[in-house]
Amino acid sequence: MRKQIPIKTNQWEEFRPGFLEADTVAHCGGSSLGQYVNTVDFVDIATGWTEQRAVWGKGETDVLTQIKDVEVSLPFQLKGFDSDNGGEFLIYHLLRHFADNRKTPIQFTRSRAYKKDDNAHIEQKNYTHVRQKLGYRRFDNPKMIDLLNDLYKNEWRLYHNFFLPSVKLIEKERIRSKIIKKHDNPKTPYQRVLEADPIDVSNHAKHKLTQHLDYLNPFHLKKIIDKKIEKILQLAS
Repeated sequence: MRKQIPIKTNQWEEFRPGFLEADTVAHCGGSSLGQYVNTVDFVDIATGWTEQRAVWGKGETDVLTQIKDVEVSLPFQLKGFDSDNGGEFLIYHLLRHFADNRKTPIQFTRSRAYKKDDNAHIEQKNYTHVRQKLGYRRFDNPKMIDLLNDLYKNEWRLYHNFFLPSVKLIEKERIRSKIIKKHDNPKTPYQRVLEADPIDVSNHAKHKLTQHLDYLNPFHLKKIIDKKIEKILQLAS
């Protein structure tokens, strides 16, 4: 499988929406023995749009099911998919999914082994969008799968994508021994999606997002998120 999936290291050069980085966050506590919940984490490189899904273990069928669900949930068309070398991603089912019955196949690439910097975007989101709220406790109760996905597919994605701004690196220059970085102004993933070229994000999709925003209240979303997280953590070992 590694020979069939090319390595990609120029992710910073992607400025069009639709190119995702993906990784799994293991909720195993201090031991990887036995079965436990994993969060499959996704981020669009250009806009910062994120999606998360929970799976039991790292079975290829469950992971592929959630990848399909994320694809239809995105406000733009999926153009590229980049992952690490985990066995949950380097599978024939996923390779066929991105290639078969499509006018334009999805670009499927992977990082170099043991090079976390190749997936710097998603490594950052693993902490800010998963660990920071759910912590490092062991999730070994199957009931947590439905609770997590109910959170991830609703309030969680709305709160992070519509209301949490972030900056993007636009320039990096080395001056003697120092590296000078320049970032753009803070923007939410929603705002970056609206700024995208209509070729990549249709005006109809942008209008639907704007209409959706009119009904959202970040304080109400945050209150529901906290209640759902409290219920999830009560089931944690």
